Amino acid sequence: MHGELFSAAAETTSLAVQLCYYRGMAQFHSSHWLTEPGALLDQMSGVSCEAGITQIGRVLRHALDAGSASQPIRALIFVGDACEEAPEPLLSLAGQCGIKKLPLFLFQEGNDVNTRAIFARMAQVSGGATVPFDASSADLLRQLLGAVARFARGGLKALQDSGATGDQLLLAQLEKGP
Repeated sequence: MHGELFSAAAETTSLAVQLCYYRGMAQFHSSHWLTEPGALLDQMSGVSCEAGITQIGRVLRHALDAGSASQPIRALIFVGDACEEAPEPLLSLAGQCGIKKLPLFLFQEGNDVNTRAIFARMAQVSGGATVPFDASSADLLRQLLGAVARFARGGLKALQDSGATGDQLLLAQLEKGP
């Protein structure tokens, strides 16, 4: 499934993208900003799993620090299956993302109810959206990644003007609001 997800991301990338991942107990990596799908796929292909705890807060702090007034980050996509961190600090960081107009798009693999609740609240306070998926929905994730790319380029109007399934699903989540 990871190969399909990486291909989906590479196919939909037409913006500057930075790949960030964590693994183990404290390892965190962020790539250079990438504009070529092949370069993104190369970076993603080098990622391997290593047991450890989630570091979602670290990803959010990185995103908050990485943007600038002249080159803001317009969206953060997070794909994960668990959240082992305390929700309060994550919600605080998500709120800071909302203040900076950095919506979080959280795609949850699996059915963990606690993770789903935390992701939903983080998306809500940041102005983003969350959608669950599983191993059989790589195509849905591909569509949603494309929708986030269109959102990052053209905002809600780009989603409203599109008839694509992923765009409409993401738009429905965004319009739910708090």
